[in-house]
Amino acid sequence: MAERSDVLDLTYAALAHPTRRAILEQLRDGQVRVTDLAQRFPAALATVSKHIQVLEKAGLVRREIQGRDHYLRADPSHLTEAEQWIADYTGFWQRGTDALARHLERGRTTPTAQGPT
Repeated sequence: MAERSDVLDLTYAALAHPTRRAILEQLRDGQVRVTDLAQRFPAALATVSKHIQVLEKAGLVRREIQGRDHYLRADPSHLTEAEQWIADYTGFWQRGTDALARHLERGRTTPTAQGPT
């Protein structure tokens, strides 16, 4: 359970920043060289590199080194756990709202008690 929590913490922390989400978007279509990726952002290479490190630590990005060039590719496997966590809680809340709706509907169809006349 603690391991799943750690994975979720890293995943959600990585996804919390718009630049990191934008980096993942850029990697959707395949492998990209780090320097080419960094040029697509208004930040310095060092800043983009720090965002990449967060994504790597979360396991959302993989790096391959070919000579002096570093290439990145998205690795969405940890997103599956995050997606499952959301699905579990979506089901929980959906069941709760369904039960509330049934309760309210029963209250509407139940005749109201007549008070003393």
